[in-house]
Amino acid sequence: MTLLAVERIKLFTTRSPLWCTLAAIVVTVGFSALVNGTAADQMKPSIATTQFGINFGLMVIMVMATLAITTEYRFGTIRATFQAIPNRTGTLLAKTAVVAVFAGLVGEVVAFGSVAIAKLVQPSASLGIDTAYEWRTVAGVGLYFALSAVVAVAVGLLIRHSAGAVSALLIYVLLVENLVSLIPTVGDDIQKWMPFNVASKFLTGDPDPSNTYALGNGPQPSNATLSPWWALAYFAGFAVVMLVIALVTANKRDA
Repeated sequence: MTLLAVERIKLFTTRSPLWCTLAAIVVTVGFSALVNGTAADQMKPSIATTQFGINFGLMVIMVMATLAITTEYRFGTIRATFQAIPNRTGTLLAKTAVVAVFAGLVGEVVAFGSVAIAKLVQPSASLGIDTAYEWRTVAGVGLYFALSAVVAVAVGLLIRHSAGAVSALLIYVLLVENLVSLIPTVGDDIQKWMPFNVASKFLTGDPDPSNTYALGNGPQPSNATLSPWWALAYFAGFAVVMLVIALVTANKRDA
């Protein structure tokens, strides 16, 4: 518990988590207001359309998670931490847990905030969270953000430089997973198992019958073959593997 308290203090005594949180909320909720506020009559808002900006907010939170570890290496505070607490694994797990929980809470705020703003700009729209799919699409965002934050911390541990880690993370998520489908013959098959593509299946898989995706109003549905909950388990396994590799590496090299 002491380690968790220490890492919580570290996280909330720096400015980057505050600014990243505000940016994630503004971007995500703002996109929901824009998309649903300008929806035409034939494209009525739905729970799926309220989550249009989730991935934009995710990128901001992943940057925050990466900076949570890379700034310690940048300013050398990680050395003092490891000297005071020789158990590097415990220290880094505590940091990861704090960052992941915080990212998950932000995910819930932006998800439900997006629904709330959509109801505000379209009071006549039916935006009740009633079905299992709708609850997973909204409440599941917190899990998606939390596991993505674990991956981001792992990347930060492996690269240790803020610019390099953030660049590698964003390039992979925004470009590599999309461009891999262009590989002749096997591209689509590879993309079906790319971790963030699979993770999005948890939020977008098995939608309720509607024309939302056909009209391109909601988040892009994943082409992963796993069911939504198995997709979440797959992504969680990927996050754990990344974190284990990062912890082993951190214990082997100098701070």
